[in-house]
Amino acid sequence: MKESTNIQRPQRLLHEGLFQSARIYPKKTAIVAEGKATSYAEFEEMVRNLAGHLQEQGIERGDRCVIFMDNTLACAVSVYAILATGAVFVIVNPQTKQDKLAYILADCGASALISDAHLHRVFDPLIAKTATLKCILVSGDISCHEDLNITSFEAASRTAIGVLHLAAIQKDLSALIYTSGSTGDPKGVMHTHLSMMFALGSLIEYLRLTVEDKILLVLPLAFDYGLYQLLMSIQLGATLVMERSFTYPAIIFQRIREHEVTVFPGVPTIFSLLASMNRREPFAFPSITRVTNTAATLPAYQIPVLKEIFPQALIYKMYGLTECKRVCYLEPELIDVKLTSVGKAIPGTEVFVLNKQGEPAKPGETGMLYVRGTHIMLGYWNAPERTDKVLVDSVLPGEKLLCTGDWFKMDEDGDLYFQGRSDDIIKTRGEKVSPVEVENVVASVTGVREVAVVGVEDEILGEAIKCYVAPEQGVELTVKDVRKACVEKLENFMVPKYFEFVGSLPKTNTGKISKKGLS
Repeated sequence: MKESTNIQRPQRLLHEGLFQSARIYPKKTAIVAEGKATSYAEFEEMVRNLAGHLQEQGIERGDRCVIFMDNTLACAVSVYAILATGAVFVIVNPQTKQDKLAYILADCGASALISDAHLHRVFDPLIAKTATLKCILVSGDISCHEDLNITSFEAASRTAIGVLHLAAIQKDLSALIYTSGSTGDPKGVMHTHLSMMFALGSLIEYLRLTVEDKILLVLPLAFDYGLYQLLMSIQLGATLVMERSFTYPAIIFQRIREHEVTVFPGVPTIFSLLASMNRREPFAFPSITRVTNTAATLPAYQIPVLKEIFPQALIYKMYGLTECKRVCYLEPELIDVKLTSVGKAIPGTEVFVLNKQGEPAKPGETGMLYVRGTHIMLGYWNAPERTDKVLVDSVLPGEKLLCTGDWFKMDEDGDLYFQGRSDDIIKTRGEKVSPVEVENVVASVTGVREVAVVGVEDEILGEAIKCYVAPEQGVELTVKDVRKACVEKLENFMVPKYFEFVGSLPKTNTGKISKKGLS
């Protein structure tokens, strides 16, 4: 009996969402990048061309491909092209300095590097040192790279190679997302097509998104909150309005009005700036129907202002972490009722608050938050010991739960309230920062004897970074000296907001620096 050719095969892989959207909506705008529109048909063609080029250069299933780029159309194309080859994409923040980029390239064993020409001073010296690289593509003017084996991104994405050979299953890795670790070295969070597809479906469901939506993206694609705006939009067949950042609000406002944007994802720093601008000269965006916030907690006092700026919008407060993308969200109808809550588990998942005895915490009792669901990471790349600390045995045989490392309370309705972190990772501007990484940079400054970095409460940033420095005796050292080293070697969000010079730092009985009491 001949098999029917009309059977609809279910989507299993991330990039298949693009191919489906391009088939249904070929002429529809997929992405508006810095004012220029690209249709789904055009986007798919670029993706297939680039994927073919990567395969021709030897990129295979499972290879790790690093994307070191700004928020651009080229970056979005790269994500989907890498997926289409069966390889794994690794997006690195374009603010990343050379030492950290070198670490990531070496740690993941990068087979490809895709970057922007204006970042060449950062990546050029690393090409010869990264023996695993099979190909390098650069977007923009590559005339200064004549002595290096570099291909033009534009040429590769506009030249058809031939038949694209696809090979992957849902259990294959789709992404490595690097996040700060307590040791100072970034950790590569491993996500599969399965975990990311599940997260996509859950997010789209509770955010009530549709094909008609136009989603704004001003957050870095290297930040998973920004990345998922791209993935959700393409999956739905919606439109993504993308800018490099929120540096020029007037341009963002113009884009919102011009394209009638409906979804505004932000973080408290952006919402604080909007509130400040609104106080000077009131404005509103009636086209916006959903406002979302994660990273730091959205201060309750900002809610009324956001309602003025976005009069037609549902406002979502959320909590998540890279290891499972999103943990919970507060139903927007409860925004005025439960001002400090981040709500319940996202659809299709469960959360548990366990007290210090490992028993379910009673309503109002503080405990550690654990997550159960298909969205949980596979583990940390090349770090089984780190993985075992956060992926712990469930009561169900063979299953793992994710220990968030964060303290929560749950009320009688099952809604969650964040109480604090159990480790010393600082979460600022929506990014995780390892105090050790900052301390290592400060300690390298001539004249620094001791250093301690801590997080201090900040209504806008969630936590601000504060650095205590004890100079060598007789050494003239200034805040300017220390800050200069931080700016040169750390991403902007990792540079401490506060510096304080002290004679010495408190110690434990064993002589180690004690951070208790530092604030």
